[in-house]
Amino acid sequence: MFLVKFELMKIQIINGPNLNLLGVREKSIYGDSNFETYLEELRKRYPDISISYYQSNVEGEIINKIHEVGFSFDGIILNAGAYTHTSIAIADAIAAIKTPVIEVHISNVYKREEFRHHSMLAASCKGVIAGFGMDSYRLAIESVLSGK
Repeated sequence: MFLVKFELMKIQIINGPNLNLLGVREKSIYGDSNFETYLEELRKRYPDISISYYQSNVEGEIINKIHEVGFSFDGIILNAGAYTHTSIAIADAIAAIKTPVIEVHISNVYKREEFRHHSMLAASCKGVIAGFGMDSYRLAIESVLSGK
């Protein structure tokens, strides 16, 4: 009898500053659902994938998490919040790892303030998904699953 060890695909979702306030802050932009409720829905939708979640308001902690999982996970879905527009350090962390990173945004950043139209991270990421509400995360998971 042979035992086959099956490893689940591993995806890390990382949310940056102020995203711990989803469902509370600026509901007209971000909706009225908190992320933990949405995360439960994602895990039910993808039971054969290990979906880990991390949120921090601190740039260095986000970089540490990218380093921690960036060589062993199948994909990272990163919503760096406002750090998207300012953090060369996070862009460098993404460039330094092997795991593909997909940048996501709940809102359509191109319909918002001018400073949000530029991402410091996008050039280091596999792709960018923006403007589909929380569904942006599901679309990113689908991208990781497709390998494209």
